[in-house]
Amino acid sequence: MEISDQTPDDYLSSVEDAGVQADLIALDRAMAAAMPNRRRVVWEGTFWGGTEQTIIGYGDIIQPRPKGESVQWFLAGLARQKRNYSIYLNAVRDDQYLAHAYADRLGKVKLGAASIGFTRLDLVDLAVLGELLAEADELTPPDPA
Repeated sequence: MEISDQTPDDYLSSVEDAGVQADLIALDRAMAAAMPNRRRVVWEGTFWGGTEQTIIGYGDIIQPRPKGESVQWFLAGLARQKRNYSIYLNAVRDDQYLAHAYADRLGKVKLGAASIGFTRLDLVDLAVLGELLAEADELTPPDPA
Protein backbone atom coordinates (compact mmCIF):
# COMPACT_ATOMS: atom_id res chain seq x y z
CA MET A 1 0.00 0.00 0.00
CA GLU A 2 1.07 3.57 -0.61
CA ILE A 3 0.05 7.01 0.51
CA SER A 4 -2.39 8.49 -1.98
CA ASP A 5 -2.63 12.03 -3.33
CA GLN A 6 -6.30 11.95 -2.31
CA THR A 7 -7.07 13.76 0.95
CA PRO A 8 -9.06 12.04 3.69
CA ASP A 9 -11.83 14.63 3.29
CA ASP A 10 -12.02 13.98 -0.47
CA TYR A 11 -12.19 10.24 0.17
CA LEU A 12 -14.94 10.63 2.77
CA SER A 13 -16.99 12.87 0.48
CA SER A 14 -16.73 10.26 -2.29
CA VAL A 15 -18.38 7.48 -0.25
CA GLU A 16 -21.69 6.88 -2.02
CA ASP A 17 -23.74 5.24 0.75
CA ALA A 18 -24.95 8.13 2.94
CA GLY A 19 -25.17 5.99 6.09
CA VAL A 20 -21.69 4.55 5.64
CA GLN A 21 -20.38 8.02 4.83
CA ALA A 22 -21.88 9.45 8.04
CA ASP A 23 -20.41 6.62 10.12
CA LEU A 24 -16.95 7.04 8.56
CA ILE A 25 -17.05 10.79 9.16
CA ALA A 26 -18.01 10.24 12.83
CA LEU A 27 -15.23 7.68 13.28
CA ASP A 28 -12.71 9.91 11.48
CA ARG A 29 -13.58 12.86 13.73
CA ALA A 30 -13.22 10.72 16.86
CA MET A 31 -9.89 9.29 15.73
CA ALA A 32 -8.45 12.66 14.68
CA ALA A 33 -9.60 14.24 17.98
CA ALA A 34 -7.88 11.51 20.01
CA MET A 35 -4.61 12.00 18.09
CA PRO A 36 -4.61 15.72 17.22
CA ASN A 37 -0.92 16.02 16.38
CA ARG A 38 -0.80 13.04 14.03
CA ARG A 39 -0.67 13.31 10.27
CA ARG A 40 -3.88 12.12 8.56
CA VAL A 41 -3.53 10.62 5.06
CA VAL A 42 -5.17 8.12 2.73
CA TRP A 43 -3.42 4.82 2.03
CA GLU A 44 -4.51 2.88 -1.08
CA GLY A 45 -3.51 -0.35 -2.71
CA THR A 46 -3.20 -4.02 -1.98
CA PHE A 47 -3.33 -4.76 1.73
CA TRP A 48 -1.46 -7.67 3.29
CA GLY A 49 -3.56 -10.68 2.41
CA GLY A 50 -4.25 -9.48 -1.13
CA THR A 51 -7.38 -7.28 -0.87
CA GLU A 52 -7.64 -3.81 -2.38
CA GLN A 53 -8.12 -1.27 0.40
CA THR A 54 -8.53 2.42 1.09
CA ILE A 55 -7.50 3.29 4.65
CA ILE A 56 -7.34 6.64 6.39
CA GLY A 57 -4.10 6.53 8.34
CA TYR A 58 -3.33 8.57 11.45
CA GLY A 59 0.30 9.04 12.43
CA ASP A 60 3.52 7.72 10.96
CA ILE A 61 5.45 4.76 12.31
CA ILE A 62 8.07 2.34 11.08
CA GLN A 63 6.47 -1.11 11.32
CA PRO A 64 8.85 -4.05 11.81
CA ARG A 65 7.99 -7.00 9.59
CA PRO A 66 8.64 -10.60 10.67
CA LYS A 67 10.22 -11.31 7.29
CA GLY A 68 11.99 -8.59 5.37
CA GLU A 69 12.60 -4.92 5.93
CA SER A 70 10.57 -2.64 8.16
CA VAL A 71 8.00 -0.48 6.36
CA GLN A 72 6.48 2.97 6.74
CA TRP A 73 2.96 2.53 8.09
CA PHE A 74 0.31 4.26 10.20
CA LEU A 75 -0.22 4.23 13.95
CA ALA A 76 -4.00 3.90 13.51
CA GLY A 77 -6.12 3.28 10.43
CA LEU A 78 -9.80 3.42 9.51
CA ALA A 79 -11.33 1.37 6.69
CA ARG A 80 -14.70 0.25 5.43
CA GLN A 81 -14.87 -3.38 4.36
CA LYS A 82 -17.80 -4.97 2.52
CA ARG A 83 -19.81 -5.63 5.70
CA ASN A 84 -17.93 -4.01 8.53
CA TYR A 85 -15.72 -1.18 9.70
CA SER A 86 -12.13 -1.86 10.67
CA ILE A 87 -9.86 0.14 12.89
CA TYR A 88 -6.23 -0.91 12.79
CA LEU A 89 -4.09 0.02 15.77
CA ASN A 90 -0.36 -0.61 15.79
CA ALA A 91 0.38 0.22 19.42
CA VAL A 92 1.70 -2.20 22.02
CA ARG A 93 1.79 -2.13 25.83
CA ASP A 94 3.38 -4.90 27.89
CA ASP A 95 4.05 -6.97 24.74
CA GLN A 96 0.34 -7.01 23.84
CA TYR A 97 -1.56 -5.05 21.19
CA LEU A 98 -3.20 -2.20 23.08
CA ALA A 99 -6.75 -2.83 21.83
CA HIS A 100 -6.85 -6.08 23.81
CA ALA A 101 -6.48 -4.12 27.07
CA TYR A 102 -9.74 -2.31 26.21
CA ALA A 103 -11.63 -5.31 24.78
CA ASP A 104 -14.21 -5.59 27.55
CA ARG A 105 -15.11 -1.88 27.29
CA LEU A 106 -15.13 -1.24 23.53
CA GLY A 107 -18.59 -2.67 22.86
CA LYS A 108 -19.70 -5.41 20.52
CA VAL A 109 -16.53 -5.64 18.48
CA LYS A 110 -14.33 -8.37 17.08
CA LEU A 111 -10.62 -8.08 17.86
CA GLY A 112 -7.83 -9.30 15.65
CA ALA A 113 -4.16 -9.04 16.54
CA ALA A 114 -4.03 -5.33 15.65
CA SER A 115 -7.58 -4.67 14.49
CA ILE A 116 -11.02 -3.83 15.81
CA GLY A 117 -14.01 -4.77 13.66
CA PHE A 118 -17.70 -3.96 14.00
CA THR A 119 -20.72 -3.93 11.71
CA ARG A 120 -22.46 -0.78 12.97
CA LEU A 121 -21.25 2.42 14.59
CA ASP A 122 -23.68 2.07 17.48
CA LEU A 123 -21.94 -1.17 18.52
CA VAL A 124 -18.68 0.55 19.49
CA ASP A 125 -18.26 2.88 22.48
CA LEU A 126 -16.69 5.98 20.92
CA ALA A 127 -15.62 7.38 24.30
CA VAL A 128 -13.64 4.21 25.08
CA LEU A 129 -12.25 4.17 21.53
CA GLY A 130 -11.05 7.72 22.14
CA GLU A 131 -9.33 6.65 25.37
CA LEU A 132 -7.66 3.77 23.54
CA LEU A 133 -6.43 5.97 20.71
CA ALA A 134 -5.20 8.66 23.11
CA GLU A 135 -3.16 6.05 24.98
CA ALA A 136 -1.75 4.74 21.69
CA ASP A 137 -0.79 8.31 20.85
CA GLU A 138 0.98 8.73 24.21
CA LEU A 139 2.84 5.41 23.88
CA THR A 140 4.15 6.15 20.39
CA PRO A 141 6.92 8.59 19.48
CA PRO A 142 5.73 11.75 17.67
CA ASP A 143 5.48 11.77 13.89
CA PRO A 144 8.77 12.72 12.28
CA ALA A 145 8.92 16.41 11.37
